[in-house]
Amino acid sequence: MPLRPPNAIEKTAELLGCDPDHVPRSVAIIMDGNGRWAKQRGMPRTAGHQEGAKRVRPIVTEATRLGLEALTLYSFSIENWNRPPEEIAVLMNLYAEYLRQERHTVVENDLRFRHLGRRDGLPQEVLDELDETSRAAENGQGMTLCLALNYGSRVEMTDAVRTIGQQVAQGELSPDDIDETTFSNALDTIGLPDPDLLIRTSGEMRLSNFLLWQLSYAEFYVTDVHWPDFHVDQLHEALRAYVRRDRRFGGLSGTPKT
Repeated sequence: MPLRPPNAIEKTAELLGCDPDHVPRSVAIIMDGNGRWAKQRGMPRTAGHQEGAKRVRPIVTEATRLGLEALTLYSFSIENWNRPPEEIAVLMNLYAEYLRQERHTVVENDLRFRHLGRRDGLPQEVLDELDETSRAAENGQGMTLCLALNYGSRVEMTDAVRTIGQQVAQGELSPDDIDETTFSNALDTIGLPDPDLLIRTSGEMRLSNFLLWQLSYAEFYVTDVHWPDFHVDQLHEALRAYVRRDRRFGGLSGTPKT
């Protein structure tokens, strides 16, 4: 991972009122509440998804300015295929359009880009735009933007176990050498810092099969604000809540992480 720009971290620490060492490296967001936002306004659910897509650019841009190393956005889960076909079709068109329209944002902010999730099942148009965005960002040196699309943590971990099992069967790996690092390196998030902070919008108190391994020691921040109403000020509020937490990592208060 690239080093975070010192000037950005110092400014972020000043904004949050904390020591630079306490500024989070990685943030994950469950972008929830698009449908409820639309329903409250007497609009179809698809209108909420369209409005929610507009919130991504300012949040990504601000996360970059704040000096985050990684931002992971949970956009579409494997379970979401159970939604009405008409809604899924709109969502897939939105993903392709968003990736196409926002590619310049990725390049202008010198971002890295990674897709988390299975490619199988995604429309070819979406796959093409994911690949094109990855190519456009291949020389990026800044924050890694991760889009969790057709993602499910249990599937991700099952795939990781299968990969490790194949390595053992082929004599490339001894069972005695399997440890947490081995498992982490078989996940979609290989090489990325685990999220320090998980933000969930729209008030739901669950993980929804998202980054179950990676979120083991993350701080959770849940807001009743629906994703289409989640602005930069709400991001700052979540970060300020994070820096007020006493992160003990299983130790005692004030004990440094080893």
